[in-house]
Amino acid sequence: MTKGNINVSVENIFPLIKKFLYSDHEIFLRELISNATDATLKLKHLTSIGEAHVEYGNPKIEVKINKEQKTLHIIDQGIGMTGEEVEKYINQVAFSGAEEFLEKYKDTAKDAGIIGHFGLGFYSAFMVADKVEIVTKSYKDEPAVRWICDGSPEFTLEETEKAERGTEIILHIAEDSTEFLEEGKIRELLLKYNKFMPVPIKFGTRTHTLPLPEDAPKDAVAETEEVDNIINNPTPAWTIAPSELTNEDYMKFYHELYPMQFEEPLFNIHLNVDYPFNLTGILFFPKISNNLNIEKDKIQLYQNQVFVTDEVKGIVPDFLMLLRGVIDSPDIPLNVSRSYLQADGAVKKISSYITKKVADKMSSLINENREDYEKKWNDIKVVIEYGLVTEEKFAEKADKFTLYPTVDGKYFLWNELTDKIKSSQTDKDGNLIVLYASNADEQHSYIQSARDKGYEVLLLDSPIVPHVIQKLEASKEKVSFVRVDADHINNLIKKDEPVISKLNDTEKESLKKNVEEAIKDAKFTIQLEDLDSNDAPFTITQPEFMRRMKDMQATGGGGMFGMGGFPEMYNLVVNSNSEFANRILKTENAEEKNDLIKYALDLAKLSQNLLKGKELTDFIQRSYQQVSK
Repeated sequence: MTKGNINVSVENIFPLIKKFLYSDHEIFLRELISNATDATLKLKHLTSIGEAHVEYGNPKIEVKINKEQKTLHIIDQGIGMTGEEVEKYINQVAFSGAEEFLEKYKDTAKDAGIIGHFGLGFYSAFMVADKVEIVTKSYKDEPAVRWICDGSPEFTLEETEKAERGTEIILHIAEDSTEFLEEGKIRELLLKYNKFMPVPIKFGTRTHTLPLPEDAPKDAVAETEEVDNIINNPTPAWTIAPSELTNEDYMKFYHELYPMQFEEPLFNIHLNVDYPFNLTGILFFPKISNNLNIEKDKIQLYQNQVFVTDEVKGIVPDFLMLLRGVIDSPDIPLNVSRSYLQADGAVKKISSYITKKVADKMSSLINENREDYEKKWNDIKVVIEYGLVTEEKFAEKADKFTLYPTVDGKYFLWNELTDKIKSSQTDKDGNLIVLYASNADEQHSYIQSARDKGYEVLLLDSPIVPHVIQKLEASKEKVSFVRVDADHINNLIKKDEPVISKLNDTEKESLKKNVEEAIKDAKFTIQLEDLDSNDAPFTITQPEFMRRMKDMQATGGGGMFGMGGFPEMYNLVVNSNSEFANRILKTENAEEKNDLIKYALDLAKLSQNLLKGKELTDFIQRSYQQVSK
């Protein structure tokens, strides 16, 4: 038997591991099973190249609980270790730089990129155990050994008996960690971190019902047998070539990832790249519509099929955080506890690749089946629009697959839209005016006025539309977006057309004064217009710039554009050619005149959904009084 001290110059490093290195104690199981997987796959490689002259077989990793002994066992059938290798890899390598680690990383351990530098994954076991044993037998023809350490720098190493090759880690669970002796807790951790590990993981047994033979009598009872309960799927869909997968395979995998999602995703993107970095994965487009909630069922990050985190900001561009799925890359730089991403050039390259892959997928989908793509547009538009606003590389390709729906249910790509409207919606200064509505019902009268003029009106109703149109106006030449209720239709697209006025300047001045005195509301700017005599006498509009800035602020534009609060400001467009304008001028009784103007204003407010509360109640009562006379 050998006794010795682990190569560390401080009295006890284990409390420091516990305190600084791993903030989340439960990941000890992930680390130990990852080691067992590595040992198994190393043996597979050595047998395949003829360096290990043993039968690889069908190895598995077993996790066992012994409640009486208060122990947790992780057993593999992998490469194993000799006594010399235990001395080297467990006692020396792991702490060869311990002193340097303490000096360099004790204050910033969560940000320290030191995986592989210190080999500390195994020692995460001491977060939950007050004694750890290793019983291991190498594939080489050498005796098995047992290593024991109680969490101090002292250890014992001695020869022992072990029939099969591989390694068994025995954790003597500490009193403050007895939750890890509960089957439910271990099963939860295995499903969280090891659900897709490449080596089968056994956790207990299950009862399997054997199929009845075809000629069995009707009252025959099927026999059962106890079989290994394999808790993981060693070959998840992202590890299989896309050509070997059907749409059913992808759907099955989606529900394996998200068991509580009952709705099918719209489509998927299979990622597979091996240069200049390694990355595989599958991204799914769920039905998003206008829902920006990304707190649930997020994209999962794996490293060699080991779950790392579902906080993938940095690897996945912000606009794709609305998607679901898996990304697996051995090249993603992580800190020692694999819980935090490190700032690295590779991460930016991965993010750029994913952005390009999604753009290419969108292009292929619309080209392959335009009709189907249009049907799905409302469920994916937020992702596309968000990408158009936030990712320049994505925006450069977005014209190929971004759709612009109209209030009539037609869909245009950008070049199709401009070809359609340039002859009728170009103003006198040569600017292309794109009219849009955000709510077809609330803005119906304004939409109708535009359609009567032969104009096309888009329906842009996602929560980030203000940002989208701001981006488009900045990137397209001589293009302006204007909401249909931003002004009277005659003013939305200025043309060189003669204007006929029924009132002279003195009458107009008097009319404006009458309206201002009756209303006395600072949020309304009175705007006289010589419109068609059949047009509404009063129309409320909100200036495009002011309304758009308010909308942008409501969806994060305040931070993006540094704006403060915006007051409620409206234009009251008074049709000076209407019969109502003439009636105001002819009404001599001041009270009657004020009532007329206020009633017309209430009607205009009602059409814009601005008449609420007491104002609406009073208006209804006055209206009933009028019809009762």
